[in-house]
Amino acid sequence: MRVEIWTDIACPWCYVGKARFDKALEAFPHRDQVEVVHRSFELDPNRAPGDIQPVLTMLTKKYGMTQAQAQAGEENLGAQAAAEGLEYRTRGRDHGNTFDMHRLLHFAKEQGKQDALIQLLYRANFAEERSVFAEGHERLVDLAVAAGLDADAARAVLADPAAYADEVRADEREAAQLGASGVPFFVLDRAYGVSGAQPAEVFAQALAQAWAERSPLKLIDEGAAEACGPDGCAVPQP
Repeated sequence: MRVEIWTDIACPWCYVGKARFDKALEAFPHRDQVEVVHRSFELDPNRAPGDIQPVLTMLTKKYGMTQAQAQAGEENLGAQAAAEGLEYRTRGRDHGNTFDMHRLLHFAKEQGKQDALIQLLYRANFAEERSVFAEGHERLVDLAVAAGLDADAARAVLADPAAYADEVRADEREAAQLGASGVPFFVLDRAYGVSGAQPAEVFAQALAQAWAERSPLKLIDEGAAEACGPDGCAVPQP
């Protein structure tokens, strides 16, 4: 079974939602047969790469909140994160463009390191003092290396603006086609969708239902026909 998760590194509910989904997946009896793929979604796609500002400033401008309201929201998110065993800095974080992170995640997917990298990116953005935005590409290279990726290869991806850009845009178009207007957005076997950072129990129910309703392959028997197999190919008979 395949689970696709559309997320953005700048999205706190994606950080919390991943922890809740991971908890449900860990308890799922068929977890070894579940492939998890992280897909790209930018919450702020029009933000220039160098446009970095404090999270509270971004919230007040984007949503018309007061500073007090924005801070209260961050405190609430901190409590939600703590309930899932996650660290969350409620003050002093910044916000910026995440396109390069998504490009790097597509590279990591090819190397089998995508889940490790996204976990490190989330932690770096929400729990650590060092910024994932203000320090440039070398900060992302450090995180890529921590995830098991080659430093020079990661650096080359980040230095080429076209590398994996099409893959990121394709993910975003597909999210729109599936009706995802926000993240996290979970798609199970292209049969079920779960929107938002639902409780682990909801993810557990979705996994069980999607697994139970998987359709076994139905073969159409039109009589024997030539085919190739482990022992070779059938030789046509006159």
